[in-house]
Amino acid sequence: MEIRYLRLIKAIVEEGSITRAMDVLHLSQSALSYQLKEAELQVGTQLFYRRNKKLILTPVGKKLYTSAIKVLAEMDATDSEIKKMMNGENGVIRISTECYTSYHWLPAVLKKFNNEFPNVEIEIVFEATHKPIEKLMEGELDLAITSNPEQIDKIEYIKLFADEMLAVVAPQHPWANRPFVQAEDFQDITLIIHSLPLDTVSIFRTELTPKGINPKKLIVLPLTEASIELAKANMGVIVLANWALKPYLSNDIKAVKINPEGFFRQQYVARTRDRAYPVYFDYFIKFLREEIKLDKEDTK
Repeated sequence: MEIRYLRLIKAIVEEGSITRAMDVLHLSQSALSYQLKEAELQVGTQLFYRRNKKLILTPVGKKLYTSAIKVLAEMDATDSEIKKMMNGENGVIRISTECYTSYHWLPAVLKKFNNEFPNVEIEIVFEATHKPIEKLMEGELDLAITSNPEQIDKIEYIKLFADEMLAVVAPQHPWANRPFVQAEDFQDITLIIHSLPLDTVSIFRTELTPKGINPKKLIVLPLTEASIELAKANMGVIVLANWALKPYLSNDIKAVKINPEGFFRQQYVARTRDRAYPVYFDYFIKFLREEIKLDKEDTK
């Protein structure tokens, strides 16, 4: 049976009269009567008894009315979901970054984003943290936040923000009172990094490797909090973005500039070129920029 006939049966029953059903369905009396006749011909029996100008459901009509309630509720819900998806109001954004530290901005971004797009879920794919571009190309991510823009035809990079990287040391460390350090200074220290390979680590990729410099000792520790504790204990140096360092600032650590002009890392949002992204992706990127900008301003 056609959906319009189910809507007709439901309207007649729930509105209680032909006239009110006509208004709900936006049909003339003749059009309504014609559709009802068509529905009964399609079923092969009467759907309503006509008694004193009233329509009363027959047993077959009752069965169809019960089905109409279920079917139409499901159809209406599906239609609503489809419209939301088409309008960019319903969906999922799967994201990852190159560094666990970067996730500290997530709660503030989520709060703002959810106010605008309550039906869009943000899913953090932690297992893609060390290989965000690879996972993006495999379809396991929608967006990847990276500072290492690999030249791949299928991937486009949108500039997000530039952050200054600082060397974090204990107050008693030889660098603690220096105005800045340079690449050559790193060859005599223990350097704490979040992950391997080294070409994914900003300080190596941009400053150390091009100059052939290797620290005396390397500690790989993916947990930022643990790395900060090692730095506090004067057991090594960690390089962090100024905004990422903000939650850990105290009298127990010092932040030292790298290079006289500073050492800056450009962050990008990476996404695939051959995909039409709903509008809420643009809003997510916008809110992320705004949140990081506030963080950076607060550290000044």
